[in-house]
Parts: sequence; C-alpha cells; structure tokens
Amino acid sequence: MCGRYSIYDSMDHYLKELAPKQLIINGYDIWPIERYNVAPTTRVEIIRPVEDGISIDKVRWGWSPFWAKGKRPDPINARVETVMTGKFFKELWPHGRMLAPANGWFEWVKDATDPKKKQPFFIRLRDERPMFFAALGQVRPGLEPDERDGFVIITADSDQGMVDIHDRRPVVLSAEHAREWVDPNTSALRAEELARECCLDVSEFAWYPVGTEVGNVRNQGAELIAPLIPE
Repeated sequence: MCGRYSIYDSMDHYLKELAPKQLIINGYDIWPIERYNVAPTTRVEIIRPVEDGISIDKVRWGWSPFWAKGKRPDPINARVETVMTGKFFKELWPHGRMLAPANGWFEWVKDATDPKKKQPFFIRLRDERPMFFAALGQVRPGLEPDERDGFVIITADSDQGMVDIHDRRPVVLSAEHAREWVDPNTSALRAEELARECCLDVSEFAWYPVGTEVGNVRNQGAELIAPLIPE
C-alpha cells in the first residue's frame, strides 16, 4: 500500500453498512467527507470502540511509540505478519483496534519501459460498497487532539491477481468482520484470525488507472478517482 486513500461519502454511509443499530457516542458531520486524497500525517475519520458504543474521531494517520518518536517518520502501515508479535506496536495490540472507513485506495505501478515513470491506479470494491480497513491506533481522552495519538492500517500480501498492482494491500474487512474487529468482547485470538484470514478476496476488487494529479497531496476532488481516458 503506497499511502493514499479516499473517503468521500458522509459518515452515515459507512455507519449504515457497519453498525446501523449501534450507539454512536459522539457527534459527527452529516455532510460528505470529500477527502479524495488522504495522505500520511493528516487527520482523518476513524471508527473505534468505546464504552457502550463506538466513537468517530479525526486521528492523525501515522503512529510511533514514544521511544521511536523523531527517529524516522511515523509508520502509516503495519504488516499483519509481525504487528501482533513485534515490539513496535506492542502498545496498540490488541486493545487499540479501530477501523479506517474508505471508498478505495491508490497504488503506483512502474512503467515497464521507463522505471522513472509511475502510473497511479485507484482500487475499490466492484460493487462500490464502503471499505473498512483494519487498523490499530491510540486516541487519548480530551477535547483537543494529543500529538501522541495516531493510527496505522494493517497490510497483507497481495493475492495473485492484485500483485501486478502492488505486493501489499490493506486488510479490508467485510461489514460483519469489521463489527467483530471493533467489538471489545472479541478475543485477541479471534482478532488475529480476522486480520490474517478474513481480508476480502481479490476477486471482489476492481482497479483502473487514474491521472497523475493524485501525486500532489494538495489536490482533492472527484476527478482524482475518475478513470484515465487514453489519449
């Protein structure tokens, strides 16, 4: 996963798919989010479990433990193969489980004739349902954002068929499995199973080339996810 994704519908759109009967603890805007080019370090909506319900928070994409701060940029992704056992994300696993709702994500593919050129692709579900990325993060209580807070998206190997786009992809959960992921009663063992075995199959995704404008983090708008029309 190269580090850009889109979340552009209203939060109601994702919540109706995920948890239509769940109590939402805090308020959120009813307007479309319209973030077509979410980049690392920006604050974006995530869904996390809280006592008696779920909470919608804007959280910085990227996280490091206190002892790693400043040594390198905060990672934005965590490999499913090591996230549960490694030292780096020990503070987040398993109680920092959350979801990053999305409509799709971007990957860049090297040009076969010119490796300096890369073609961006947009990847979404074939039926255009909301996506739910399995994520881990930290959100401290308080009215103001805490600079130590953040989240990472869990990634796995791309299955055959998507590997031509990229060798890694986010762990995208169905609404049913996403509900389990953020359920506090879900055991660590079951959460590990969800992350390792329940990513939606590659056959459920579609992808197509888009314009290079998405490479500029300042660019936003629906044109960024429009299929590229060959010249």
